[in-house]
Amino acid sequence: MTNAEKVVGVKNTQIKPKRKKAASLDRRKARAGWVFVMPFVIGLLLVYLPVMFDSIQFSFSQLNNLQGGGYTLTFVGFANYQTALFEDAGFVQVLVTGLQSLAFEIPAIVIFSLFMAVLLNQKMIGRGFFRAIFFIPVIISTGIMEGIATYDQSMDEGINDGSGESATEGIVNAMDIQILFANMKVGTELVEYVVQMINNIYDIVNRSGVQMLIFLAGLQSISPAIYESCSIDGATAWETFWKITLPMISPMILVNTVYTIIDSFTSSKNTVMAYISSQSGQVNGQVVGTAMSWIYFLIVALILAAIAGILSAFVFYQKKN
Repeated sequence: MTNAEKVVGVKNTQIKPKRKKAASLDRRKARAGWVFVMPFVIGLLLVYLPVMFDSIQFSFSQLNNLQGGGYTLTFVGFANYQTALFEDAGFVQVLVTGLQSLAFEIPAIVIFSLFMAVLLNQKMIGRGFFRAIFFIPVIISTGIMEGIATYDQSMDEGINDGSGESATEGIVNAMDIQILFANMKVGTELVEYVVQMINNIYDIVNRSGVQMLIFLAGLQSISPAIYESCSIDGATAWETFWKITLPMISPMILVNTVYTIIDSFTSSKNTVMAYISSQSGQVNGQVVGTAMSWIYFLIVALILAAIAGILSAFVFYQKKN
């Protein structure tokens, strides 16, 4: 073997450096996700967390205004919380009434949005037009339009014909529903619930647009082959809905329920939020109102945790392998 052949053999036996493997698709998606949520994370760290810390400090302190301007805080422990829960009877009453009202409205909004999403997902002429009609109230019920609607509602409620009752009445009353259910053994609680939902249909439609879009996205993600298999097997539309559609969109039901709860508890029409805002004009009301806000926040968090835990046990997640 010549010297040249030996040199070539040595070069061929040298170990080549390994190339770095490209990041997997999941890792690249995770990085892209962090890019999208980074503005929220920055805003949370720089804006929301300092405000939350100051709010907690206010709730455990007494506010003392200085003559030259500014204020000082004196730590008083849970005194503001005791005032909100045991001395201010109006807060507890408004809180209980608001929770009872939302317990009726939230299921109605979720059920109505699911019903309309199933209808709007059917093949029909002008389907996109009808979808736009149901989403328009979400757009016009924000900002200045919401203020005008709230003002008109308050003006209507203030009109009195001298009989002690408001001039505006609901769409139906309990007597109408009782006549409709005369041949059915239906309790008074169900009658009152149906009456309340019918009279609040305008508000329910206004607050169901986003949920409809989420349900529509979930319905359109279901493979048509599944429905074709059900049709071949002779399943009815009723059976297909309960056995296929409802389990497949159960994650969307969980998402919409959580979204509706948060939206309802933070709405400008929420009586609890309005009552807490009214405390700022009273003596030492800012710190007491801050304590009320944290009590309300903890109640909402507990309700969200309970409902999410219950619904999560019935959620079906399709495995894509």
